[in-house]
Amino acid sequence: MAHDHGHSHGSHAPGGGTHPGPHSPGHHGHDHADIDWAGMAPLLEAEAELFSPLYTEALTWLARDVRDPGLVVDAGSGPGVLSCLLADAFPGARVVAVDGAEPLLERARARAARLGAADRFGTLAGELPGVLDELEYPADLLWASRSLHHLGDQRAGLAAFGERLAPGGTLAILEGGLPVRFLPRDIGIGRPGLQARLNVLEEERFTEMRAGLPGTVAETEDWPGLLNAAGLKHTGSRSFLLDLPAPASDRVRAYLAVFLGRLREAQGDRLDAGDRAVLDRLLDPADEASIHRRPDVFLLAAHTVHTAVRPA
Repeated sequence: MAHDHGHSHGSHAPGGGTHPGPHSPGHHGHDHADIDWAGMAPLLEAEAELFSPLYTEALTWLARDVRDPGLVVDAGSGPGVLSCLLADAFPGARVVAVDGAEPLLERARARAARLGAADRFGTLAGELPGVLDELEYPADLLWASRSLHHLGDQRAGLAAFGERLAPGGTLAILEGGLPVRFLPRDIGIGRPGLQARLNVLEEERFTEMRAGLPGTVAETEDWPGLLNAAGLKHTGSRSFLLDLPAPASDRVRAYLAVFLGRLREAQGDRLDAGDRAVLDRLLDPADEASIHRRPDVFLLAAHTVHTAVRPA
């Protein structure tokens, strides 16, 4: 079988093989058809692998209530890091990774093969939620990690996800949480509070992304209420923490350098001259104050998962 995170309405970024949300350093405009997904894949994989401890904890929590599912669907799988974590968390299930970007699904299939899960792993290529009609049978668990917010009409998207569940099946969506932090309030250069101002830029970019989606509908992000309104029964919400304290590893530094570089390129003109100068220093590997060398860099994130069940 063949699917979409932050990928094109079924792709991903942070935020596990799926697209990052506004609170993820990896958030970018992967909703656009002209994105080079093959080129983006290593960054998406690196981010998802970095966040894997958080996702593993979330899936352990989920597995307490979801017992022995036959079909698990990762809607908005990206390159399949989280899809393979789902395969590990539910060893008796068939897992289908769904994404709009075939180059990412190629990575997902290769990862599943490396991990010995190829015999129960499939992919589905196409746009959410319509492509889910191609599933061979209803899902016992449908996981959507920050792919829902790439649909213009999120309420309709939730209803469509629910319709692809077997009676008693579970929908788990990862949406919301807290802004990712990786620098102290006062970093010793420039005006204190740079991280908070960068978070504002990310929120604004996310709002603009939502406004530009086809058929976009403004929606209060009350996820439990929206799940109930979609004909499902909200069963729980819980946030999971990624806490990688200072001093940061080279992997964390490399990830944050890519994030800050992309932000500088896309949003730098929205910062004042002082903040732009500080950002340039943070990105300069030769500068002792850079993200590459400073001792106070860390990574702290909280992602929220909401679950609901289709009534039997």
